[in-house]
Amino acid sequence: MLRHLALTCILFLFSQLNALSGAAVNSQPDLTLDSTAKQQGEFFVVIVSGISHRPDLWFNEKRFTMFRHDNDSYRALVPAENLMKPGSYALLAKAGSWKKRIPVQIVSNNLPVQEIWLDEKTNRLKATKEEKAKVKAALKTLSETKLWSDLFSYPCNGRKSSPFGVKRSYNGAPVTSYHKGLDIAVPRGTPVKSPARGKVVLTGYESNRFHVHGNTVIIDHGQGLTSIYMHLHSISVNEGDMVSKEDVIGTVGSTGISTGPHLHWGVYLYGTSVDPELFVRKKY
Repeated sequence: MLRHLALTCILFLFSQLNALSGAAVNSQPDLTLDSTAKQQGEFFVVIVSGISHRPDLWFNEKRFTMFRHDNDSYRALVPAENLMKPGSYALLAKAGSWKKRIPVQIVSNNLPVQEIWLDEKTNRLKATKEEKAKVKAALKTLSETKLWSDLFSYPCNGRKSSPFGVKRSYNGAPVTSYHKGLDIAVPRGTPVKSPARGKVVLTGYESNRFHVHGNTVIIDHGQGLTSIYMHLHSISVNEGDMVSKEDVIGTVGSTGISTGPHLHWGVYLYGTSVDPELFVRKKY
């Protein structure tokens, strides 16, 4: 009887040890992607699950901050820059002794070259150091809270006069840049609405040396996602304001380097421009 009881206890202990061992294995973090191939100007949805503290994430020799997603996971929307060379890369996540690497592909978006012709006065305009520094810093805003929760809406409705991502030649010069947003051609004074909830982190004015961007608003939507509205006629928000989806933030104009009334709408992840319409088509 005692021998049987001892054997039963030993078997119970072994079963508990095996269960604990299995739990330890199952508690290992995991790295997943929405896709292993993206076009230039798109982004990867990266999730590290089964983890209680923030992991490190690397892509193309850059480190990306991950943000709390669910109780046991962190997420990052990692951009594939529009001029990134097509080919093979990898995403790498680390947390303590754990790490996982996933190979990915960047594919060309095959967008055309757009010829832009500026008059002599406009062509001479250059961004001031203060203008460039303020815009760059605002677009790289990293805040912990995810402020948007739904599909983005278009900030105004009209003809799309220039798509995101096209390479640009100014006055016949060699191509050195690309269009970092979506241009919407509408009459001067047309209301511009915030496409999603966020916080205004920059208002810049042509009268205050914003020579290239013109009257500009930048909104932080949280977790590395920001948006910019350029060449405005008027601005109706202030830095620090919280705005909801569809709130008016200004009106369409032609300030800064602009060939006519239109809205330039850009969306950025970690300071890198991505196609704004990705957020209109799908909820992230």
